[in-house]
Amino acid sequence: MHDDTQNDRPSQDQWWLATLGRTVVWARLRVRDAGTAEVFDSDGATLPYDSEDSARAALMDAEFVSYEGLDPEDAAERGFALDELAPPSAKDDEQLRPRMVQQLPRPR
Repeated sequence: MHDDTQNDRPSQDQWWLATLGRTVVWARLRVRDAGTAEVFDSDGATLPYDSEDSARAALMDAEFVSYEGLDPEDAAERGFALDELAPPSAKDDEQLRPRMVQQLPRPR
């Protein structure tokens, strides 16, 4: 039996975040081998895009920034330290959804 999804397996996941005070909202950008992309958002929706560029543009329009591109100064401007957070993880998207919004503890 041939699995047609083989050609559209994820090739790369990228984590993006937006902040509101000490609340961090995550989004996962998944680039597919076929060149398409999808964003898994904090509401648990998976939004399809025709390319990685269009997905990245939509995230930037929503004021998300790439987690990989953050440096300590960028994090400080957003009100947190880089070592305070890491992208959420779970065995599947159903368990990941409630972890897509994180409340950071108040600094001491």
